[in-house]
Amino acid sequence: MRAAGRLARRPVVGVGAVFLGLTFGMGALAPHLGFLFPEGTRLVYTRATFPELVASHALLTGSASLIAIGIGLAAALFATRPSGRAYAATLDRLGALAQTFPPVAVLALAVPSLGYGDLPTAFALVLYGVLPVMGAGMAGLRSVPASVLEAADGSGFSPAGRLWRIELPLAAPILLAGIRTSVTIGIGTATIGSTVGALTLGSPIIDGLSGDNPAFVLQGTVLVALFAVTVDLALGEVQRALPRRAP
Repeated sequence: MRAAGRLARRPVVGVGAVFLGLTFGMGALAPHLGFLFPEGTRLVYTRATFPELVASHALLTGSASLIAIGIGLAAALFATRPSGRAYAATLDRLGALAQTFPPVAVLALAVPSLGYGDLPTAFALVLYGVLPVMGAGMAGLRSVPASVLEAADGSGFSPAGRLWRIELPLAAPILLAGIRTSVTIGIGTATIGSTVGALTLGSPIIDGLSGDNPAFVLQGTVLVALFAVTVDLALGEVQRALPRRAP
């Protein structure tokens, strides 16, 4: 009972419940909100169901985030090893440069070579998602005290063993903060992918804007906001638990 009470008091549970409720109940709820919109407005988005939109959005964002996390973590590991420290400043500049391109511009440049749909959207998400992970990974690995590293070397740890058993666990809270930022940015940015044919929660927003339908815009906006907040809160719970698990 106490565990259930603590769980219920966590914001992620309440926000997540609202998100799931609207995802599966938006079609039934929308017809009752006609008083909010001009007469004659189509109230229910019908190009795809909202569970389909959420699933497609989650798959696209999750796949791109995993790639971005892998690239960002690999770059951080390289930049904090003796052989790669000379390239750390260059990696920082490249990552910052990638962030200067607006998502729409990235999509416009990617479409001619990657076509329409998920691929150019995933490319833009990876481009935007790498920097927070790389920056947090470098900061986390550099924050490990030198005395801890010396103790690990004195205990006979190999470089790989020291990395996996000492450095990464101690850097994990900072690294997860970067992953949290990267994923949240990805969830929001993925909505723009609907301008090039990707099926996301941005689809009702884009269709609503082009068709002058505020009901569709509101539905997509509310769901993508709740999705981002739910994932951010969930990763925050994991982040708060990590220090207790670190050696």
